[in-house]
Amino acid sequence: MRGGKQRQNAWEHTRLESPETSRRIVLMTKFFTALLLVAILLSAAGATEDVHSIAAAVDEHYNHLRSLQAEFTEVYRGSGIDRTESGTLWLAKGGLKKPGKMRWEYRSPREKLFVSDGKDAWFYIPGDRQARRTEARKLEDIRSPLAFLLGKSKLEKELQGLSLAPDVAPLAAGDVVLRGVPQALSARVSEILLEVTPEHRITRIVMNEVDGSVTEYRFSDQMEDEAIPDGRFKFSPPPGTETVESELGH
Repeated sequence: MRGGKQRQNAWEHTRLESPETSRRIVLMTKFFTALLLVAILLSAAGATEDVHSIAAAVDEHYNHLRSLQAEFTEVYRGSGIDRTESGTLWLAKGGLKKPGKMRWEYRSPREKLFVSDGKDAWFYIPGDRQARRTEARKLEDIRSPLAFLLGKSKLEKELQGLSLAPDVAPLAAGDVVLRGVPQALSARVSEILLEVTPEHRITRIVMNEVDGSVTEYRFSDQMEDEAIPDGRFKFSPPPGTETVESELGH
C-alpha cells in the first residue's frame, strides 16, 4: 500500500511540474533554434564575402597580365564518349572591346589546332583538306570565354550566381572551387566550376552542359607575361586546303 501511495505521490509531483518543464523545454528549443539561425546567417554572410574577395582577387591577378602560356589537359565525357587530350595554350590580351588572342595546340592523342587572332577563329586538323573559320565575335566554342580573361576579367559579371562550391573537392589542397552560370553560354552550359589556387590562379575549369556532357580543362606550368610572337595567333590554310565558313563549337 505504501509503495502504491509513493508512486502516486511521485506521479502527482511530476504532473505538477510538467507545465513548467514544458515551458523550459520550449524556451530552450527556441533559444537553440535562434542560435542555429544566427549561425547559418553568419555563415552565409561570410561565404558571400569570401566569394566577393576571391573573385576580386582573381580579377586583379589576370587583369594585370598581358600574356599567359600553360600546358592543358582537356577531358570530355558525354554521349558515350570519354576522351582525353593535351597540349599547350597561349593567351594574349586583346584590344579595346575586342576578344583576346588564343592558340590551343593539341599534341596528344592527335594533332589539331584551334587559334584566334581576335578577328577570325580557325579550327584545323593537320592532314585534313578543310579548315573551318568563323568571326571571333560570333564564336560559340566553350573555349571562347578564356579569350576575354586577360585584362577584362570580371567573374561576378560573367558568372551568374557566383558562389563557393564546398561540395566539389579541389584537385589540390588549399584550392577553392567556385560555381556559376556563364551568361554568354547559358543556353548551352548549365554550370561552370572554377578551381582557384591561394595565388588566385585558375587551374581547372569544368563546364557542365545542358545535354549532360562535361568538359574539363586542367592547367599546369603556367607562365605569365612571357613574350609571345604575334604570328603564333595567325593561321593560313596550307595549299590545297578548303576553307569552310562555319560556327565553331566544341
